Amino acid sequence: MGLPRWLPLLAQLVALLSAGPRAREPIRVFVVPHSHMDVGWLYTVQESMRVYAASVYTTVVRELALGEHRRFIAAEQEFFRLWWDRTASRVQKLQVRELLAQGRLEFVSGGQVMPDEAVTHFDDQILQLTEGHGFLYETFGIRPRVSWQVDAFGASATTPTLFALAGFNAHVISRIDYEVKNAMADTKEMQFVWRGSRSLAEQQEIFTHVLDYSYCMEGYSWEGVAPFPARLQSVAFVSPSDPPVTMRNIKSYLESFVSSVQKRASLYRTPHVLWPWGCDRSFFKAGIQFANMDLLLSFVNTHSAQTGITAEYATLSTYLRAVHAYNATWHVRGHQDFLPYTSEESQVWTGFYASRSRLKGLARRASALLHAGESMFTRCMWPRPPRRLDPGWALRQLRKLRWAVSEVQHHDGITGTQAVQVRDMSMEHLSAGVRAVLRLVAAIVLDRPPDSPGSEPEGHLAAVYNPLAWPVTALITLTVSFPHVNVTDESGRPAEAQVQRSKKIPDKYDVYVLTTIQGLSYRYYSIRPAEQAPDGKQASGASMTVTSKLGLKPRRPRTRPRGQNLVSVSNDCYTVFLDRDTNLMHSIWERWSNRTVGVTQEFLEYPVSGTLSDGPVSDNYVFLPKGPAGPAWEAVSLEIERGRLLTEIRQHFYRTLGAKEPTYVIYSRLAQVPAARELLCGRLEQELRVGPLRMNREAVLRTSTDLQNLQVLHSDSNAFQMQRRPYRDHPVHAISRNYYPMVQSAYIEDSGSRLVLVSGQAHGVSSQGDGELEVLLHRRLWNELELTQYFNVSLKEPSVARPEFWLLLGPPSVTTRLRPRAGRALQHRPVVVLGRLSEADSLSARQQEAVTLPPSLHLQTLSIPGWNYSSDHAEHLQYLRKGFPRKAKADLRRVLLRLHHLYETGEDPVLSQPVTVNLKSVLRGLGSLVAVEERSLTGTWSADSLRRWSWRTRTPGGARPRASRGPVVTIGPKEIRTFFAHFQPH
Repeated sequence: MGLPRWLPLLAQLVALLSAGPRAREPIRVFVVPHSHMDVGWLYTVQESMRVYAASVYTTVVRELALGEHRRFIAAEQEFFRLWWDRTASRVQKLQVRELLAQGRLEFVSGGQVMPDEAVTHFDDQILQLTEGHGFLYETFGIRPRVSWQVDAFGASATTPTLFALAGFNAHVISRIDYEVKNAMADTKEMQFVWRGSRSLAEQQEIFTHVLDYSYCMEGYSWEGVAPFPARLQSVAFVSPSDPPVTMRNIKSYLESFVSSVQKRASLYRTPHVLWPWGCDRSFFKAGIQFANMDLLLSFVNTHSAQTGITAEYATLSTYLRAVHAYNATWHVRGHQDFLPYTSEESQVWTGFYASRSRLKGLARRASALLHAGESMFTRCMWPRPPRRLDPGWALRQLRKLRWAVSEVQHHDGITGTQAVQVRDMSMEHLSAGVRAVLRLVAAIVLDRPPDSPGSEPEGHLAAVYNPLAWPVTALITLTVSFPHVNVTDESGRPAEAQVQRSKKIPDKYDVYVLTTIQGLSYRYYSIRPAEQAPDGKQASGASMTVTSKLGLKPRRPRTRPRGQNLVSVSNDCYTVFLDRDTNLMHSIWERWSNRTVGVTQEFLEYPVSGTLSDGPVSDNYVFLPKGPAGPAWEAVSLEIERGRLLTEIRQHFYRTLGAKEPTYVIYSRLAQVPAARELLCGRLEQELRVGPLRMNREAVLRTSTDLQNLQVLHSDSNAFQMQRRPYRDHPVHAISRNYYPMVQSAYIEDSGSRLVLVSGQAHGVSSQGDGELEVLLHRRLWNELELTQYFNVSLKEPSVARPEFWLLLGPPSVTTRLRPRAGRALQHRPVVVLGRLSEADSLSARQQEAVTLPPSLHLQTLSIPGWNYSSDHAEHLQYLRKGFPRKAKADLRRVLLRLHHLYETGEDPVLSQPVTVNLKSVLRGLGSLVAVEERSLTGTWSADSLRRWSWRTRTPGGARPRASRGPVVTIGPKEIRTFFAHFQPH
């Protein structure tokens, strides 16, 4: 994010930097040079590398080498890795190694990007962090210890927990609600110890520093503007150069510097001032920058006796080490987050929770495919690799998708707040990575060259892989060209299947197959055309559905009596009642408490302004509706497809009575399975189609119930933990300020029942009225803002969004048990690969032993990273000191394993208990486990050697977690444990 986005915060700065007496102790100023380089915002990665990013590293490395007093910090690894691999000379690489060894160049955070914290899944946050850390450790033997998370649009409580698990000593943030920041500044609580997880609590606490204003330092820039082409420049987005420092103006520079330092010092509790020096695209001419600041800092220090201020170049760790040494007693913050983010009264940053729905959906699907591909590759390599698979080629396919999924987690990536050309870049990188891994998956499953044809006219072979480490019962979908179908499993037995006309592809048919697959295992199905009886009915094979149409019904006033003319759809867990008079859902009966809850769903739209003269406008970031949402439809039709395995409710919402195509669609599906298959039986699957929208409309799905939740909402933090969100009566913009991110799930409840939505991608969510759960689905916007006019940071395309939800209803005890597993089951659905029927016989013989974990544990990662560093830190450093030989071949023997406990402390009497597993037994399907070593979250630290700073707090913490030795591991509530597993080679 750039300069104009923080200019509106000037009022906040004025409020924060109120004049006050200078601290009695001398003030020590830590000037931390940095360049904020967005991995895709206004410019593509390629454009940024060509115009300024490569120059930043080239000139910074040169200038640091010329002056031993100079320092620099770097955050985003993507640009540095591109520079290192494609631009840097051997001399520059040697200089970088020396600067790192001397502590004059520091990598902060160290992830591939600076990620968003509101709409990212914690799996993907870990991935991008692991990608960066693996590169840094393999290349330099260094491990970042502090974060620089300064441009995310709000701060989640999950991020500091992950950073603590990665071994960080401190965490730096900036963008939090302006009213909250002002209140913290008034009480000097801009620094605190954050215990971001209520289950992990003090075990993973981390010291957190909130920047007083921004990562951008207004003024003190002398290098001019990066030379982007004219089409990519705008007057308002140019930071003019400040006058060079000379003897004629240096006194005025000194006065300004001292005044700012004294005001900043008044906000914090120690006599140390963090002075971030830099902004977006800074230091592409580092020589000019340092030459001017050298003069200024020298002048400051010659007048320290009069001002009480000394100043020095510093890295971020230098500053935080000084604060730590001060040994103050710090306030403790619990697991509450800093969301939503409002930068000023009319800048409510909740729109990006739903911006670019298609990108958000693709990013989540790509992440899920990567997860499946990683474990499939690991399983096929152990105990012995297949004859036809080239492991080096396979690893390159995985790395392509790892890079793309990591890249899109950027805070102007998955947020949907980038220019259109940058969105196109992200989607192309994701799509290319998906294609690469799909080729790998086909090669693994079918054991043949990756680009061979996959099906035959007379039928299909479907190989189905379960990427979860539990048995899964699911309905998989296949699309075929013939309506009469025979489906048999790998043993030749008939499979339970159902066929119906495809909704998406004309003249095609969707086949639903009921399957149960063990953990990390395969099932194989043959799909052939079936014979047809003389009467036209199918003689054998999959059953056909029966369709009933209830016709088109106009929208009626909400005050009209309803519920006297109902039709129902049932399975063993639910009965869904539909109102024939309105074609809307009426209520749902659930079996666990034998309760019927009124449930109605409809689409509404919020009108927003695009004209500045018409009031504050909505954009990719900001959501500012002009008033309450209104119905977005005038008529709805209803069809019910009843089948032996699945019943589908199809509701088509039309904008006008005469419209030929619906603007909104809901497909709701109930599986006809016994209640014993609780996870499948106990959900109503919903697939939506939304759009195209009219211009400057924000579309929501409102689920209205008779639950008395008092507008209290619970939504997840990065799919890791739940946050309670009470409705707050803000004097202005109450609608948008009561929206929160939903990465994977949200719910409302009363004393008896809970309604849960589990989502396939990120959205905004709110409870605007009692008993309401409202999801912001899709946005179409155009406005007069400069970002829109010059850089095409807009949402003007008439696109269609296709979100997916699972709806769970029941008593809290039941939904607590089901929700975490349902979230993983929706995210990591079985992967289906089509092959040739002739391959069926050979495939069934290659089935491996299942990998099964207890129900509280999730196999978060099973991967062969390919890193070639030694697990022994001293040995790895010795290797690097030998003169940096050419890059070795990837290590295919090290397996990265992460286990995650899904439940919070006290959440469930059984599932919240610590779980003990024997990894040797769990992983025996991969071969003989000969060694296991516990590591930090990103793998770069041995858990035995990792030591983090302790901070004195007003409420002392408890014992630190201990590393496991040997294959028997006990994992407590919400813990994420990371291991390197080593198997006996064959």
